[in-house]
Amino acid sequence: MPLSSLSLLRHHPPRPLPPTSNRQPPPPQPRLLLPPFTGRRAFVCQPLAAATDDMAAAAAAASPPTLLEHMGQAGTAADLTVLVAHIQSACKRIAALVASPGNAELSRSNKAGRGTVAAGRDAPKPLDELSNDIILSSLQSSGKVAVLASEENDLPIWISNDGPYVVVTDPLDGSRNIEVSIPTGTIFGIYNRLVELDHLPLEERAQLNSLQSGTRLVAAGYVLYSSATILCISFGAGTHAFTLDWSTGEFILTHPSIQIPPRGQIYSVNDARYFDWPEGLRKYIDTIRQGKGQHPKKYSARYVCSLVADFHRTLIYGGVAMNPRDHLRLVYEANPLSFLAEQAGGRGSDGKNRILNIQPVKLHQRLPLFLGSIDDMLELESYGDVQQKVNPGYEV
Repeated sequence: MPLSSLSLLRHHPPRPLPPTSNRQPPPPQPRLLLPPFTGRRAFVCQPLAAATDDMAAAAAAASPPTLLEHMGQAGTAADLTVLVAHIQSACKRIAALVASPGNAELSRSNKAGRGTVAAGRDAPKPLDELSNDIILSSLQSSGKVAVLASEENDLPIWISNDGPYVVVTDPLDGSRNIEVSIPTGTIFGIYNRLVELDHLPLEERAQLNSLQSGTRLVAAGYVLYSSATILCISFGAGTHAFTLDWSTGEFILTHPSIQIPPRGQIYSVNDARYFDWPEGLRKYIDTIRQGKGQHPKKYSARYVCSLVADFHRTLIYGGVAMNPRDHLRLVYEANPLSFLAEQAGGRGSDGKNRILNIQPVKLHQRLPLFLGSIDDMLELESYGDVQQKVNPGYEV
């Protein structure tokens, strides 16, 4: 022991302990009786396992469903579920394609020596055709499609005698915008195959199956390729939007049961064509811009010139999106988007008539298209003369 410590002990001796006679013994401690060890640990692990299972079940119940889980919960037919699974797979590939570094050159070039284009069709670009090939290949793999009618093909393609469905599509709407990173989209509609036409020659059978009116749609949707990839779809019981989670590769429900506001405060149209419009349309736009319409607030203009992007914004915020001239296709664009608008509480019109009531007579038939909030649409139609008949042949 160090000398310093000894010195301290001499000057500060320890205090004596109190007498033991007055000290009480500590109270007896209860004995913990354990069951005899049996060599099994289930009695320890079982409560933890049950709690873990309950937590997992609660987490699964709280997390939003994927597109295919949503279809399963809704009792969607198995064949239709398989078909939609192949459509979503194709659209994931297109989403990757439009985001790839080489897409700009594809979007601005035409294939040399392609020849003439059928009346009613735009000259296709390689990126349009690649998207079309992706969708065709995926639908062929599904085994659920009898006919595919695409904006990129002159005639419908008969795929299978056993397929229960008909698919119409614009594989890549707005592809000219890719070079400047403006959103693009895929539009599709699904019909039941008309088995009563099976006795007809193949070409006629394919054509008539593709010319069904919009009231016969089984499902319709679009995929928006933008800052997020969003698949919006309806099976006739509401409109729902799913966002692609790239970490899992799944479309996750993010916008259940979309309801377009009865009235918005945005109109979407290329008003550089103002002086080619009929008087009724000019008067409507002038009125709502000044806040002198049925809605007292002044409307704002928002125009992307990408149909899927303009419609998606209108679906979420309300208002009206339009192309007043005979430009958009009834089969591939107007019918599917009008179906979605109506399922969300809105309206699709050619300015006079409900789109879904119009019977297509040609595969690439064009018409004016107005989509949006129900109150805005009815106010627009009340002006009467809103369809643009002057079409000088715009370059852009």
